[in-house]
Amino acid sequence: MRKITDEDALEYHRRPPAGKVSVIPTKPTETQFDLSLAYTPGVAVPCLHIAKNPKDVFAYTNKGNLVAVISNGTAVLGLGDIGPMAGKPVMEGKGVLFKRFADIDVFDIELDARTIEEVVAAVKAVAPTFGGINLEDIAAPECFEIERQLKELLPIPVFHDDQHGTAIISGAGLMNAAEVQGKKLNDMRVVFSGAGAAAISCARFYVRLGVRRENITLVDSQGVVHSGRTDLTKEKVEFAHATDARTLADAIKGADVFMGLSKGGLVSKAMVASMAPRPIIFAMANPNPEISYEDATSVRDDLIMATGRSDYPNQVNNVLGFPFIFRGALDVGATNINEQMKVAASHALAALAREDVPDSVISAYGGKSLRFGPDYIIPKPLDPRVLVWEATAVAKAAMESGVATRTIDLVRYREELEARLSARWGVMQPLVRRAKADPKAIVFPEGEEHQILRAVQRLTDLGVCKPVVLGRPKVVAAHIAELGLTCAPKVIDHLDDPLRARLVTRLVALRGRKGVTPSDAEALLRDPNYFGALLVEQGIVDGMLSGWNLAYPETIRPALQVVGTDVDSSVVIGLYVVVLKGRTLFFADTTVNFSPTAEVLAEIAILASKVARRFGVEPRVAMLSFSDFGSTRHPEADRVARATRIAKQLDPALMVDGEMQADTALLEEMRQEIAPFSTLQGSANVLIFPDLDAGNIAYKLIQRLADAELIGPILVGLRKSIHVLQRGDDVDSIVHMATVAVVDAQERAREGR
Repeated sequence: MRKITDEDALEYHRRPPAGKVSVIPTKPTETQFDLSLAYTPGVAVPCLHIAKNPKDVFAYTNKGNLVAVISNGTAVLGLGDIGPMAGKPVMEGKGVLFKRFADIDVFDIELDARTIEEVVAAVKAVAPTFGGINLEDIAAPECFEIERQLKELLPIPVFHDDQHGTAIISGAGLMNAAEVQGKKLNDMRVVFSGAGAAAISCARFYVRLGVRRENITLVDSQGVVHSGRTDLTKEKVEFAHATDARTLADAIKGADVFMGLSKGGLVSKAMVASMAPRPIIFAMANPNPEISYEDATSVRDDLIMATGRSDYPNQVNNVLGFPFIFRGALDVGATNINEQMKVAASHALAALAREDVPDSVISAYGGKSLRFGPDYIIPKPLDPRVLVWEATAVAKAAMESGVATRTIDLVRYREELEARLSARWGVMQPLVRRAKADPKAIVFPEGEEHQILRAVQRLTDLGVCKPVVLGRPKVVAAHIAELGLTCAPKVIDHLDDPLRARLVTRLVALRGRKGVTPSDAEALLRDPNYFGALLVEQGIVDGMLSGWNLAYPETIRPALQVVGTDVDSSVVIGLYVVVLKGRTLFFADTTVNFSPTAEVLAEIAILASKVARRFGVEPRVAMLSFSDFGSTRHPEADRVARATRIAKQLDPALMVDGEMQADTALLEEMRQEIAPFSTLQGSANVLIFPDLDAGNIAYKLIQRLADAELIGPILVGLRKSIHVLQRGDDVDSIVHMATVAVVDAQERAREGR
């Protein structure tokens, strides 16, 4: 990333519309009827309901998803007391982070108030608007008392992020750093440079995590905070001990941990060299840490270091905390954010850092490998899983500690959070539940590929299937160890396994009259895709998923030759589930049939409808063309019209119509105007394309131009559950397709196939 200039920052903020946030209506306001509902007279109805039952405010307004970011501008970032108006860009930025990472709406409020009494009164007065209060950039020591009083006065969460955010995030890093360094929290000696709001809160939090209070030393601008000083605030007195140390250099000698929450350049190389073996350094002053990463690592090769900067390993970034903590708190109607919730958030972050990192995160950070260890003890801010892990942990802690006003099903809650992250995950959740209820054995012919093994780990953790991988056992084991995975899939060496003789015989029986001799079969079974397909055909496993590093035809050919088409099908099709915000569509055929006849098109419609039902969607099928119900006479349009008639004969109960153009299929009002006789009701959700060109072009255009998420290609029409990956698919896509394969296998087992 290039260095940000002053002009970059100014241009970003002044570009019309000025600032970073706006208010967007969530309900339609297009007609007079809409406006009458939004305001007068319709708005009076929810007002009266809320007046009778104040809790209805959460049902009829956005209070339950609205947080106030409030500051008086007395301690803005590293800029100091610059006032409320100058601090507004920071508060708007905070609102952007709430929305971007946790889908929480924010109003920023800048107060012209300096005393504790003024701030408390102002916040108390506006509190009925909000579901939570995020205090920001308020100077110490006033911030402690302001937060304390507001927590007592208000029945909603109040959270001063400058105090608690850094504590929660760095606490997660500290727990993981201690594990990597082979140290125990209750044995470690911790030295703080800084004794302000963040430092005091961190010190208190570390005590809750297990660090002994007597092992914590604070150093402020006057030197070591010790019991002989008479100038200490009551917050500093908590950590004032009898000690001979008077300077930071004195205190840091032999220390296990240095926590910097002060200003840049205060720590020398000599100080780092004087620390205990395997030290932990969190130099969190921004933008310049107490000691640079280069200086610290130049004198110690046994340290773990974290900073507040994104250009070095282990960034301590508060965005890993506040959005997700409020998400969990709001979703259970918590009356406050208590210590149990903060500790739960920290432990969730620590645990997440030990998990395999998704491809999307690795890509966002330049493609560099991220694996638990000295340079990766804290999850990255752009890791989408933080929402699921942390918000769920916070919600659970709120319910267990008695501050939640609503009880929720945590399993379903995780699913809802995953759906917030990705519409594709939301669509997949019903299938995931079905797969977990009866996991099937799925073979992965590309078992030595890192990406496949990472997906196998995820599938094992989810309990979706029983993975079987093809490959050399020693190589597979070495790759699992190299990746830091814990899965233990069944491994079959397709080049040297007793099953080979049986499968050779079977392949000759299947393909002998197609010219395959025993020696040919031996050679073909060196291809793991043939071996895997025969495992499925023989019922040794329930399904197969392959194609991560192969061209599509190379993957599908063994399946067609070994397994063949289903008993009630004469064709095989490839289908994509296209997931858009608020809409799920099924595109077919997109990968197999080049120029289908009318009969084949009709069968494509029938097969695609079955997949829609598998996803819990009642199919509304549109047979697409350039013509609307005979508006243009042409053999190609006639072919689609004939396919429509055949499909209706094959399945009289299926809602299918055509030929029609794509917009006619999707827009019911347009269709009713030009074809009131159409039997299709509502917007079509299964789109049958007239040929492979149209289907393939359509799904790729919508993926790139409309940011659609895809599930597929799903193969339909084979006799067994065999599915194909796109070359280079990410782990999520592999997991989704494996889930599809399991559900497909379940259905076949129920039907006795």
